[in-house]
Amino acid sequence: MTELTQLSSWNALKRHSETVPHMRSLFASDPKRFEKFSLSACGLFLDYSKNKITDETLSQLFSLAKESALTTKIHALLSGEKINTTEQRAVLHSALRAQSDPNINLDGDNIFSEIRQTLAKMENFVDNITSGTWKGYTGKNITDVVSIGIGGSFLGPKIVSQALRPYWTGKINCHFVANVDATSIVEKLKGLNAETTLFIMSSKSFGTQETLTNTLSAKDWFIRQGASQSDVAKHFVAVSSNVTKACEFGIAPENIFPMWDWVGGRYSLWSAIGLPIALLIGMESFRELLAGANEMDEHFANAPLEENMPVIMGLLSVWYVNFFDAQSHVVLTYDHYLRGLPAYFQQLDMESNGKSVTLNGQDVDYKTGPIIWGGEGTNGQHAYHQLLHQGTGLIPADFIMPLNSHNPLGEHHVQLASNCFGQTQALMQGRTFEEALAELKNSALDDNEKQLIAKHKVMPGNKPSNTLLMDKLTPSTLGALIALYEHKTFVQGAIWQINSFDQWGVELGKVLGNDVLERLTATKASAELDSSSNGLINLFRQQKI
Repeated sequence: MTELTQLSSWNALKRHSETVPHMRSLFASDPKRFEKFSLSACGLFLDYSKNKITDETLSQLFSLAKESALTTKIHALLSGEKINTTEQRAVLHSALRAQSDPNINLDGDNIFSEIRQTLAKMENFVDNITSGTWKGYTGKNITDVVSIGIGGSFLGPKIVSQALRPYWTGKINCHFVANVDATSIVEKLKGLNAETTLFIMSSKSFGTQETLTNTLSAKDWFIRQGASQSDVAKHFVAVSSNVTKACEFGIAPENIFPMWDWVGGRYSLWSAIGLPIALLIGMESFRELLAGANEMDEHFANAPLEENMPVIMGLLSVWYVNFFDAQSHVVLTYDHYLRGLPAYFQQLDMESNGKSVTLNGQDVDYKTGPIIWGGEGTNGQHAYHQLLHQGTGLIPADFIMPLNSHNPLGEHHVQLASNCFGQTQALMQGRTFEEALAELKNSALDDNEKQLIAKHKVMPGNKPSNTLLMDKLTPSTLGALIALYEHKTFVQGAIWQINSFDQWGVELGKVLGNDVLERLTATKASAELDSSSNGLINLFRQQKI
């Protein structure tokens, strides 16, 4: 048995999970349930009353947090201790958005000084591009930016830029490329002018296979349009720690922005990786994004566990994964600008907590890391919501919606809100057989048909959900929202006693992919692998002959 499953609070929760009443009865017996199980922080409002919880549930969950030394672990995270133990690294993405000197010295260096210098460099760069001071190789202004990355260096900037569309300054167009499939970059480059296009290459090593391949193809396209190698410096910049390789590529040293080992890719949008965001919304709005995230950091660090939004959401996730066998968690965004968030949270949570070994090397004997998925409301209501309501598995849901729209038009937003709130109500209360039968009372069906149809219309309810609201989607509230999910992810990992900040599964895929590449290009024999891999490689090579 692992240390976690021997905790008294863990076993108390296991016993308690079998006694929690249906949420219908919980709401009926407590008219103040909404007030009791909701809270506001950092411009966000969380209603968690529609969860399978009682006062005792929360008491036991907070006991689990205390027995797991969660407060100590939060301090270790935010103070720069090397909690990424498999790579001996600190985890300091929160320092990137600090509004004052957090006085964190890492290996003798004042990282806040580096962060401020990088922000100033970003601001100068953004000003030069958007003001037209920066000229392309023929003297024309930059109109389009192509951001090339993969994983966190791609998804974070893309999703945040998409979410903050109302704040675009209109001075720059931005395009994102990650997939090594040639179609991705070919389609992005169509219609672009090499004279007015700037490329941002984001790769810590300047050697990430997909990113480097796309960047080399971009460079080839650039030169084929009439530019020369010496012109590369005016159209390519890099976010990388490998200055030597970036300079060899042709990027000017002053146009190389730093990446640090203490920032993981999926937590990096707050750094120079966020250059595309800053180019689109301006540095003032980018700083507001950082400030909103910092406000959530402060809340996470200082609020009591019982009033701590990331802690509550993280503990609820543990509650369902480990005591109700919930294998997935759905994120439902009732705002078109936030449609990409489920994919972003998917990477954040699943890459962090998809682990099966504890920090001390023990195999876990409990579940970790639910599958995160979701989409945009109200589209999902006509698709996968059927599974949420009448499927056999328990799937906790997060509903996210601004109270005010950037695009008020007729009755659109009130209808959107009615759907959002109606779905959470339906998931909670469901529909009994008696209620379904009563609805059919005046239909033309005979009694047997009514009985049959009524059975098909039964929904068990008791399906948990959180509702997250904000007055309006702004850079600040978006920053707080993303930081909320970052810290929620950490809370889960802290309880599960796993390292949420390495990703050895990703690394293995890279290593094997490079090995297969050598075999596909015939620099290695293919017959050394398993029969399936050999067969697939041979089929590919035959088509290339």
